[in-house]
Amino acid sequence: MFPLNDKESIFKEYMDKRVPLIKNKKILQSSYIPEQLPHREKQINDIVEIVAPSLIKDKPSNILIIGKTGTGKTAVVKYIGKELKKADEYEENCSFVYINCEVVDTPYGILYNIGNQIIKDETRSIPFTGWSLDRVFGELTKYIDDENKVYIIVLDEIDRSFQKNGDDIFYFLTTINELLEKSKVSIIGISNNPKFTDFLDPKIKSRLGEEKIIFPPYNTVQLEDILKDRSFEAFTEGTLSEGVISYCAALSAQDMGDARRALDLLRIAADIAERNNDKIITEAHVKFAKNKIELDAVSEIVRTLTPQSKTVLMSIIINTENNNPIMNTGDVFTTYKQISEILESSTLTQRRVAGLISELDMLGIIHARVKSFGRAGRTREIELNTKDVIDMLKSDALFKKLTTYKNIKQTTLM
Repeated sequence: MFPLNDKESIFKEYMDKRVPLIKNKKILQSSYIPEQLPHREKQINDIVEIVAPSLIKDKPSNILIIGKTGTGKTAVVKYIGKELKKADEYEENCSFVYINCEVVDTPYGILYNIGNQIIKDETRSIPFTGWSLDRVFGELTKYIDDENKVYIIVLDEIDRSFQKNGDDIFYFLTTINELLEKSKVSIIGISNNPKFTDFLDPKIKSRLGEEKIIFPPYNTVQLEDILKDRSFEAFTEGTLSEGVISYCAALSAQDMGDARRALDLLRIAADIAERNNDKIITEAHVKFAKNKIELDAVSEIVRTLTPQSKTVLMSIIINTENNNPIMNTGDVFTTYKQISEILESSTLTQRRVAGLISELDMLGIIHARVKSFGRAGRTREIELNTKDVIDMLKSDALFKKLTTYKNIKQTTLM
């Protein structure tokens, strides 16, 4: 226990010894939108040329922005939203609306959030729940048309909503202009999945992706420029050792040119240095930050797996702990069926379980390699890539009925 009295906080010792290295931490956050976005000038100009007509109440084309995580898609679009606001301060001609579909992923939630951002008249506001989707769409359409201007609606992580709810929301938003007489709506969709539109209804696909803009990954030199710009404002002078920025950039360039990862590496390395009471951030701090980020990433992947995928992964873990570190699909399926019976959950076919094994392989949690036996056929040899997932999965509430992870046939209910 910490010795406390009425005057001291448990944080006093930390604050007394802390040597601040970061003077402005928000600049190192991926959500921060700087005044300049290096190496995205072309994409900015392309989008500006498309959306500029909104400033004279002409409808711009819909845009679909494609690029991997950390390539600056969201930052560029938000930056353009800020510039639109500067050009039309009182939003007399156009309004910019941003929705993150990873956070708000239902059609009702998306329409409610659009309304929540644009409806100023409280008597016409849309309730958080309780209306039919058609009523929400109808009331929102009336309000938009009464305003007599252009609305640019950004749907970030647009594929997330499609994965969960299909293309209903895209049907609403791509057909709304047919119902409007005075106002117009333009959609900007952002996705890191270049194939997501392949599954849309052909009409919706045609309307949604009128113009496509690709964001390529950053290379090492470009990532260095981004980090240098941010670090100049973020750090106290003399706190970064030579080579730290280059090292962060090189590591992130290897990982698909992800600027978000580069910023995370630099920020977490600085946090670690501060906690250690070190006066200079070194490459050793970056290496430690890299290990921490990778562990956190695995934890997030495991947390968001579906119950069926978790059960398949638990089957692989149990085989590993029962002295079967390299197993085949049949071994996994046999264990999977036993766990499903204990958990009283539905059981998938062996073919579907094989598909989930492939997905876990693509996520990097396991390694599944094909082994051929000639005329006898083929199978897959499966093994865990990292033991870090074992404790994470064992603590999952889904498996509270499992009392032992050894000899699954003897496992009993709690």
